[in-house]
Amino acid sequence: MARIGVQAMMLKKQFEELGAFETLRRVSDLGYHAVEISQIPMTAENVAEMRRARAELGMEIASLSAALEVPAGRPGESLTSGFDKIVDDCRALDSTMVRMGMLPFDAMASLDKVLDFCARSNEVAERLAEHGIGLYYHNHHIEFTRYDGRYLLDIIAERAPRLGLELDVHWIHRGGLDPVRVLQQYAGRVGLVHLKDYRIGQLPPEAFDSLARGDFDAFSKAFAGIVQFAEVGEGNLDFNTIIDTSLAIGVSYLLVEQDDQYGRDSLDCLATSQQNLVKLGYGDLF
Repeated sequence: MARIGVQAMMLKKQFEELGAFETLRRVSDLGYHAVEISQIPMTAENVAEMRRARAELGMEIASLSAALEVPAGRPGESLTSGFDKIVDDCRALDSTMVRMGMLPFDAMASLDKVLDFCARSNEVAERLAEHGIGLYYHNHHIEFTRYDGRYLLDIIAERAPRLGLELDVHWIHRGGLDPVRVLQQYAGRVGLVHLKDYRIGQLPPEAFDSLARGDFDAFSKAFAGIVQFAEVGEGNLDFNTIIDTSLAIGVSYLLVEQDDQYGRDSLDCLATSQQNLVKLGYGDLF
């Protein structure tokens, strides 16, 4: 049975201010018992506190995050230079999944660069598999760029066959496709799904002030900005069908994520998502 959890990217501030264990205790109090670690420093102290949360709170570490390579000056774990540490962290936290959060920025420049990324990622996936760890790729909307009529996501999946997929339903929708159809297309390949709603917000009063001043550029910017990330159940996506499809294709984790909380506390956002998911009938997945 799949488990609903949390994408820790939302909780960077809490991890920094409260520490890993206390943050995960608060997540547990909201009803979540699984977490995907992303954008959280994998220091010895944090790993130890995550182990404690697993032991004392029953908090499953659904997956860890790493990039194929980390650009100079940026934080994060590198599968190229830090392979052994990542394997050790997986063992320490009893996690069998590592996910790559996005296509490297420089790989977005051309299809040839994407294909190079695919070949190298496939090799790393094979190495991780020797340790019983799966490597998964997380999409955004750029993966629905077309090359010779084919979506980039399909090309990545074909050219890196050892990669599993972590599908993000918001970004699929923002890319112009039906999340359910894409989930069905990749049945058997998807290990994780990001539950993130898609909301069309209201234009703020400032936009109409700009309009009254004749500042059409500012009004147009506000108009374009009403596409929002949202708490699960607070937007327009059909989560009953999305979750039922995810369960049918054998997904292991459904992870609540909201890239921007628009001024709300992230724990409050997670509470809203949890309550809405329970109302939708998925309380048993927590």
